[in-house]
Amino acid sequence: MNDFLRAIPLFSGLDDYALERLVAMSEQLELKPGDYLIREGEIGDSMYIVVTGKFQIRKKAGDAEVVLAERGAGEVIGEMAVVDQAPRSASVIALTNARVMRIDQEMFMALLDWSPSSARAILKTFGQRLRSTNAALQQREKMASLGTLAAGIAHELNNPAAAVKRGAAQLRQDLGRLEALTVQLDGLDVPAAQRQVLKDLRAQLDENTQHAQTLDAITRSDYESEIQDWLDAHNVAEPWEVAPRLVALGFTREKLEQWDSVFDDQTLPLVIEWTGARGASISLLAEIADSAERISNIVKAMKEYSYLDQAPLQEIDIHDGLENTLTILRNKWKHGIVIHRNYTRGLPKIEAYASELNQVWTNIIDNAIDAMQGQGELTLCTYPEPDNVCVEICDNGPGIPPEIQARIFEAFFTTKPVGKGTGLGLHISYNIIVLKHRGRIAIESKPGYTCFKIALPFQQSK
Repeated sequence: MNDFLRAIPLFSGLDDYALERLVAMSEQLELKPGDYLIREGEIGDSMYIVVTGKFQIRKKAGDAEVVLAERGAGEVIGEMAVVDQAPRSASVIALTNARVMRIDQEMFMALLDWSPSSARAILKTFGQRLRSTNAALQQREKMASLGTLAAGIAHELNNPAAAVKRGAAQLRQDLGRLEALTVQLDGLDVPAAQRQVLKDLRAQLDENTQHAQTLDAITRSDYESEIQDWLDAHNVAEPWEVAPRLVALGFTREKLEQWDSVFDDQTLPLVIEWTGARGASISLLAEIADSAERISNIVKAMKEYSYLDQAPLQEIDIHDGLENTLTILRNKWKHGIVIHRNYTRGLPKIEAYASELNQVWTNIIDNAIDAMQGQGELTLCTYPEPDNVCVEICDNGPGIPPEIQARIFEAFFTTKPVGKGTGLGLHISYNIIVLKHRGRIAIESKPGYTCFKIALPFQQSK
């Protein structure tokens, strides 16, 4: 066993006495395929040396598990959490029949005291595993973020697209009805005065549809009830359908009563039905146009968010990135979160890696939405400093406990339950702001208030 251990870099500097003592104080464990040696989220109180067999290291990411590495005989497992005295960042599962040596935390710390070479070996192992784990999870994080954004955008596009489809189908029916009514109306032998009233009515309808009034539910219901009774008394077909259309066009019972003196009992119902059909058709056209514009805006925001076909470093307006991010994440906040924009308009543009900066806004805003559980207030502020543009993203969620605030930018540190976060979002954000843009990022938090404060230099090329 001494020769086996000495071949492991972590123990190569120990003499025979230290190795014998290590073996004597360790515990031998036998595992079968599928057995867990380590479970993610548990407190790391021991490290393990694989004597025989193979293990797989897995980390939960959402509903899936990411395979980070495989370990075999002569390799060390679990030392990172022991040194850091932190919860396990991944699970370790036996792939074959296996045997390991368990070394508890007290013995492991004594080992580092006995041998400086062991300390150097553990630091080297730390570095290698952090890099490999970080690379695997960053790729997984990017793919997961892309999937989340794609699902949100698809949902946002589905609503206006469905409205266009529904409106087009309804418009086809209404146009047929309008054409039939128009033919009937034009075929009437009416005096010149009535012809002028009809001409004025067409112009009034076009004006009303462009400046539709907004009524509260109770007032609208009262108007519809009054008009429906009046329409029923004047033998207008399907008054329950015509009344809401007339109210939407701005007509009241008093306005309709003015037509009594202009049109006879046979012409008046036809004029009212024609008015409702024409108004409904114009309104449907407006709804289709609004929905199409909504689709166009989402596509435009997505293109600007990703900065497709543009140089990595460019001059940008900081507000564009924030607004595009809100558009992309709209599906997550639109039902219960109020957005407050305290922007200082007219700020100079800054030089930045725009797509990466949008990743920062996405990480922070998405975390805030999760913290508020979809209900609360999100405030975005911008203001200048002599050499920087500053952005504050604040929420009224539960806050971050003071004892962990110093660790939130660490790699793999997360306050979310196991499988809900990789602990890389804020770490990536820190690297983008501080290392890539030479800026600052800080946090202020207490119960009911969390605020990320970011400062970005105007120029990156100096």
